[in-house]
Parts: sequence; structure tokens; C-alpha cells
Amino acid sequence: MSSTVSYWILSSARKTVATLQGGQRLYSRYASNRIKSKWRLFPQGPATLKDNAAACGGIALRKAYRHTSTEEEDFHLQLSPDQVNEVLRAGESAHKILDLVSRAPDSVLRFESNQLAANSPVEDRGGIAACLQTNGLLFGIFDGHGGHACAQAVSERLFYYVAVSLMSQQTLEQMEEAMESMKPLLPILQWLKHPGDSIYKDVTSVHLDHLRVYWQELLNLHMEMGLNTEEALMYSFQRLDSDISLEIQAPLEDEMTRNLSLQVAFSGATACLAHVDGVHLHVANAGDCRAILGVQEDNGMWSCLPLTQDHNAWNPAELSRLKREHPQSEDRTVIMENRLLGVLMPCRAFGDVQLKWSKELQRSVLERGFDTEALNIYQFTPPHYYTPPYLTARPEVTYHRLRPQDKFLVLASDGLWDVLGNEDVVRLVVEHLAEEGQHKPDLAQRPTNLGLMQSLLQQRKAQGLHVADQNAATRLIRYAVGNNEYGEMEPERLSAMLTLPEDLARMYRDDITVTVVYFNSESIGASSKRS
Repeated sequence: MSSTVSYWILSSARKTVATLQGGQRLYSRYASNRIKSKWRLFPQGPATLKDNAAACGGIALRKAYRHTSTEEEDFHLQLSPDQVNEVLRAGESAHKILDLVSRAPDSVLRFESNQLAANSPVEDRGGIAACLQTNGLLFGIFDGHGGHACAQAVSERLFYYVAVSLMSQQTLEQMEEAMESMKPLLPILQWLKHPGDSIYKDVTSVHLDHLRVYWQELLNLHMEMGLNTEEALMYSFQRLDSDISLEIQAPLEDEMTRNLSLQVAFSGATACLAHVDGVHLHVANAGDCRAILGVQEDNGMWSCLPLTQDHNAWNPAELSRLKREHPQSEDRTVIMENRLLGVLMPCRAFGDVQLKWSKELQRSVLERGFDTEALNIYQFTPPHYYTPPYLTARPEVTYHRLRPQDKFLVLASDGLWDVLGNEDVVRLVVEHLAEEGQHKPDLAQRPTNLGLMQSLLQQRKAQGLHVADQNAATRLIRYAVGNNEYGEMEPERLSAMLTLPEDLARMYRDDITVTVVYFNSESIGASSKRS
């Protein structure tokens, strides 16, 4: 069956190319039968640009062709097992915390992370950092949509807002004094895993100015010990989103800064952030990234403890919230076809000012001479847009006191959760941990002569087996991409999915970003006894 799966995936992709070449019809961004995009620009169907502009408040839509190749791709070449491993492991990262941060919480042993792109460029981001003026580690997953600009900005800036929010009055005063006297600032973060090469290096002064305004406002609160962690996370999310919105409304002379600010505001990103300080774990979530705990009970049984809820139309509490925040006359239109206003899957996100600003404000900003076509800005106001804002970056914050049985934390973008359930993820990480403790059992249990070793290698190759991944995040991505409808790994399917050209890959899978954090049970147990 595995060979037919491979054939189906690649032949289906070939037909998709032919369809797009022939009709050139408009369709939702990355729309397909397999993967639903976060953003759907307009309803499916044979409507023209003019028709859609009329339906969307008169703002014209730009064309959204996905594949423009004029030659049929040669899909029969598939990646070899070694090439598959090379692709899957290219984004791996694994570190022991004490090797990186001397004063890190002793409740965290190490972390492993990885990312596999489907979009080009990839729209996911992930970051890990230590707060240097307070205790605590920050782990974040950021899932962009409508482009990567917002996810990049949030991944670079949100940790700073959180770290500043946690500072004491005395530390904030030192920060302000340093700025006033033009002295070096106290170090705020130590990046353990940076979200990527910054595209904002030339506009960081603007970002620092706004961060400074934020800490000045915190100073005015006259709170000696600063905000508590829940307040810090709540305020940081909302304040950064507000700054993203205000930065493009303010007059900016530098063209590059203006263009980048526009791209950030008009794209979007969901975010899931974990703060670990000793046995205190806080998780803030806005959107459909997810965080779960892998828990091992005293009897050895494993279970999953969800720490977040997806903010989408399948969440009854989220649906009720949206209806409370808008007139009863909009009960049938605030969620349509399981999307916010019929266009966006997550109901909470950074950016996406198209769903937050009034129509008048959108027009006034876009009429300042921006080249929206070149900037890939979606000029779109959905139907039934009456009482904005419809979208918020306000997170849900969960607190959990770590116990010795809490073994690991998994944070990931929805590209993983779309295809693997919470229990599946825990099971795969547990299997990974079990394999880590087994050192080549096939070879250890029998005489290891060259003939036997060659025979075993040939068996592995014939069966399509892979060398065990050294990184749990890689294992999760491997199974997310290569599992079949029965939850079984199919090497041929995995190879076929990774062989798809980049402009078709998003029709069959999403960007996947995963971080696995391992806890120190002994340290957590000792802390629990002391308290």
C-alpha cells in the first residue's frame, strides 16, 4: 500500500499543477482538500476580481495565483532515506540548559527543537531565552499567516516585553537611568535559540523606543516587586499587539521602516509562550499553537495534560466569547464556515489589522502611497464587517505547579496538532526516551561480526527503517508528515511528501515547529518537599 500512497500524492500534485495552469481561477490562499490555510481571502467560486471587490466593501483584491510554472514538474524522483533524514534534521537544535545558562532554573534539564518548512519562506518561528534580570526561561512558538513578517516581529520582541514586565521597580529605574545618561542598558535576555536572522536590524531603535515607553508606564504604576507572572504575560501580549498597530499609524519617514511595519501589521501570527521559574510553569496562548505536559504516574503509566485550548470555531467557550462581544444580529456571521468572519481560522492572533481596524482607518493607512502589490499586502475587508475589532491578541494564561511526575513539555505550531493528537505526541516522545536508553539492541544481543552487521544494515534498508532520531522534535515531525490514516509510519509516504516542490508542499502539509522541554524530576521533588 505504501507505494500506491506515494504514487497518489505525486500524481495528485501533478493534476493540481495542470488545473492551475489551465483555468488560472482564483482560490483561497494555499487552499486544498488536505490542508486548510489560516487565511481565506474570499469565498470559493468563479467570482471575478470586480465581483469580489464589490462584495468586500470596494477594496480590490490582488490576484492569488499559487503555481505559475509553465512546465509539468518531474515528480518521479523521490528522496532517498539518507536525503529524507538530511531534510528532517536540518533544523535540529538540542542543548543542556546548564551548558548555556549558569543561573537557569534547575527544574529544566534540556530542550530539543526542530522545524520543517512547507511555506516558502517558512512562516513559523520558535525562540528560547533566559531572563537575565529575573529568574525564568522563556519558550515560544509563533505561527505566522499571510506572510512571515508578523511572526518574525513577535518572535523577536515579545520575550523583551515579558522580561521587562517581570522586572522590579528598582531594575526598571536602572534601565531608565541608563537610557537618560546614554549608558549601556542592563542585559535583558540571553537567547538560547534565536528565532532567526532578523529582518528588523535597521528598525530596532523604533522598537526599543516603544519598549521604553512601556517600561516607563510600568514605572508609573509604582509596584515595587513588579507584575506577577500572569499579569506580565497578559499585558505583554496585548501591549506588543497594540504597538504593532500603532507603529504603522504613526508618520514614519524611513521607507524601509514603513514597509516593514505595514507587512507586520497586515500579516498575522498566533503565539504560545511558556515561562518556567523553578516549579512554577505559566503558559500564555493566543491562537491555535498548543502546549501539553507528558506525565508519568507512580505506576509507570503515561498520560497527557493539556495546558492550552485552541482558539478557533471548534472551541465552544471561544464561540461564546465572540458572540458576547458583538451584537446579537451578528451571531450568524461572526463565525462562518468555521472561520472568523468566514476568513481566518484562529480567533486570536497578533497583527491582522484587517480584522481589528475600522474600514476608514484601513483606507487612510493604505492610501499613503504604499506599493501593496510589491509588499504582498492583502487589501481585503470581509463581508459582514460591522463592529471591529473581531480579533484579539489577549492570551489565555494557565498556571501549573510542576510535580516530579511531570517529565516533559511539548510546544508546537498547529502543523503538528493538525495530524497528531495530544496522546500520540506523548507516546512518540516516550518512545524516543525509551530508545535513548537502548544502545543498538540488535547488535548488542548477538556477536557483532562484520557479516552480521552488514546483514542487519541490509535488512534495515530493505524495510525502509530509519536510524533512530537523536531529537524528539525530529521524531514528532517525521511521524506528522509520514504517518498514514492508521497512524503507522510509511517511509514511502514520508519521502513523497518531502519530495513535493516547495510551491505545492503547502497544499499537503503545514509548517511544523516543535520544542520539547525535559524537566528535572529530582530537583522538582526536592523543591516540593522543601515547600
